[in-house]
Amino acid sequence: MKKVVIKKQKKIGKITHYFNKIKVGVIKLSDAVALGDEIVVKSKTEERFKQKISSMEIDGKKIKKAKKGQEVGLKLKDTAREGYLVFKA
Repeated sequence: MKKVVIKKQKKIGKITHYFNKIKVGVIKLSDAVALGDEIVVKSKTEERFKQKISSMEIDGKKIKKAKKGQEVGLKLKDTAREGYLVFKA
């Protein structure tokens, strides 16, 4: 019988604001993140969606990496709400 390994997802932040028209979430980071990382956005009760980070900005400037403690804007593929948690997949 094959053993199934479930990878524990690491929390990297929380959505503090969501701009519906442009589908951008502002995320307060509790861990570092970089372009190309796969993230999972979850509400309190369920996983909402998964995506790769393709665009990330701080104060309108495009960046490739962000550190713990920073607030970044991420283009999100689906709707999110304030308070949703973000995990590294």
